[in-house]
Amino acid sequence: MFRLMLRSITFGVIAPAVFAAAVRADDTPQNGSKPNPIQWQRGPMVARLGDSAEIKVPKGFIFADGEGARKFLELNHNPTDGTEVGLLAPQSEQESWFVIFEFNSVGYVKDDDRSSLDADALLKSIQEGTEEANKEREKRGWTPFHINGWYTHPYYDAVTHNLTWAVNGSEDKGANPAVNYSVRVLGRRGTMNIDLVLDPKDMTAVEPVFKSLMDGYRFTEGNRYADFVSGDKLAGYGLTALIAGGAGAVAAKTGLLAKFWKLIVAMFAAIWKFLAIAFAAIVTRAKLIWAKITGMFGRKKRDDEASDSAQSASGVGMTQEAAPAPAELPGSSADESKHVAD
Repeated sequence: MFRLMLRSITFGVIAPAVFAAAVRADDTPQNGSKPNPIQWQRGPMVARLGDSAEIKVPKGFIFADGEGARKFLELNHNPTDGTEVGLLAPQSEQESWFVIFEFNSVGYVKDDDRSSLDADALLKSIQEGTEEANKEREKRGWTPFHINGWYTHPYYDAVTHNLTWAVNGSEDKGANPAVNYSVRVLGRRGTMNIDLVLDPKDMTAVEPVFKSLMDGYRFTEGNRYADFVSGDKLAGYGLTALIAGGAGAVAAKTGLLAKFWKLIVAMFAAIWKFLAIAFAAIVTRAKLIWAKITGMFGRKKRDDEASDSAQSASGVGMTQEAAPAPAELPGSSADESKHVAD
């Protein structure tokens, strides 16, 4: 018997200013506001997904770690549960989709029931879970989200140990439709829950890109499904429960964020340009300060050389003129000291 855990990950209608705060790349408070909580990273790079996995982030994509992903969700009125380990999205202004990564350390999920997945029962479970999550949405004043049916029926790849399905959803009266394309990658100590959220009309173009990105995902050595050894923690349920309930399953995500993604990406690019200009200004200022400092030392050096020259001339005069009284010599040490002080 497993406990059904419902989670509401819904993107409500948020003013653009909120999204701007979420993607500002600098840490400088703006008009008394808090420093930006999200540190975006640009591909190409290899990003860590918690302690058990990693993904290749290609050029043209941006990534935030678990902390950044949680802040991103929270700033957009989405509850979090600590399982978030990353967020990936295209940087292009022409793209409007994103991927959330969550790791559930539920233990090893056996796939013995892979040939007996009941799609109708699973869909009903997801619908009920999402409607239950709508109670929380209502409490927070957020728009409800509903599951309308399968986009892709659930299927399991016994070679890669990936469980995949996709559902269609929307707000009331079919507003703001979204597809949740979900992949559960089974590992030794739990599952990596990967959810692609996008507009249904973009599915044909984005699905092959998403699958290509998933080719760059992997559990690290010792965390793969094949690394299981006797004595490891067991999840206590199989694939059916992983969809229908399990840990962190069920409640769907909406795709309202897509409406503002162009603004987010544009601001991200603008911030990089601003930082580059700011850095150049800092370098220029540093050069001016250094020039001033070196100029002061140059003048000091010239003054010292002049002083040495005067002292040398004074010494020669004393030899040739049989050392007149010090008070009557224009090149005396007393006069020289005053000259330097002046």
